[in-house]
Amino acid sequence: MNTAPVEVERPESATDVRPDLPWVTIVWNDPVNLMSYVTYVFQTVFGYPKAKAKKLMLDVHHKGRAAVSSGTREEMERDVEVLHGYGLWATLQQDR
Repeated sequence: MNTAPVEVERPESATDVRPDLPWVTIVWNDPVNLMSYVTYVFQTVFGYPKAKAKKLMLDVHHKGRAAVSSGTREEMERDVEVLHGYGLWATLQQDR
């Protein structure tokens, strides 16, 4: 019995094979929104207690940014879209 050689596709070396790392939603400081409003948005969108929402808001205010949620890329894309709906500056990035 004569069999022909079988070609096997090899993944390219540039293929990223790391596990899917969590993604985070970042809220950036802006000159428009009041601190009380940002606190309110964090409570409303994420259900955070007022103390946690205020701490995150102060991070945004003093450090220029804060990671406000983490999860899958799809979840963070949704969070960014919701925060944009409230007028906040938000982006997502893969957590390191």
